[in-house]
Amino acid sequence: MVVTLGHHRRLMVRQRRELGELFGFETRNRYEIVSEGGAQVAFAAEQQKGFLGFLFRQSLGHWRTFDIRFFTPERAPFMTAHHPFRLFFQRLEVFDEAGALVGAIQQRFSILSKRFDVQDASGQVLMEVSSPFWRLWTFPFMARGVEVACVQKKWSGLMAEAFTDKDNFAVDFGDGALGENERRLVLAAALFIDLQYFENKAGGSSSLSLDV
Repeated sequence: MVVTLGHHRRLMVRQRRELGELFGFETRNRYEIVSEGGAQVAFAAEQQKGFLGFLFRQSLGHWRTFDIRFFTPERAPFMTAHHPFRLFFQRLEVFDEAGALVGAIQQRFSILSKRFDVQDASGQVLMEVSSPFWRLWTFPFMARGVEVACVQKKWSGLMAEAFTDKDNFAVDFGDGALGENERRLVLAAALFIDLQYFENKAGGSSSLSLDV
């Protein structure tokens, strides 16, 4: 079975809580992706395993190099998001099931906003995202001045918000104008948003960025 995101107007991305986060440890990021009706569409999991992976997560946080694989409900891989080592201007590169580059999410410098671009495989900007400080949990995807998609963080509950990295996101693909590759990039961007702006709460620190 091949995941076709074009069948969905809206998806929910739910991060799976790990017991270790209650004690201040950063664990492997894992997500389930469901339809509006609650049916499982896909799931995603960080592939950096073992003791070295554990050490890198605790010491390097989101700066480290890692891959997140996306799977169908039948556990067939259909997409990979690769995060290269970066101290500044974080980046997430997205590949399809054949290993071909689909595009990337590239953080940009900004003042009083969270800003990044969505690029195609050739590096051309497809969509721009800027989340101003008065809409901290809303990320509109703009193309030629028109909103074509949106990612919103949803309240996960008091205990989850305070003590773990468990985050939930609504991914709205808009009116259907986006192609399959663009939808894959928007879905990957939802994970980028979580990793860049909402990770590391359990340890009492926040992700480093150049956004003010």
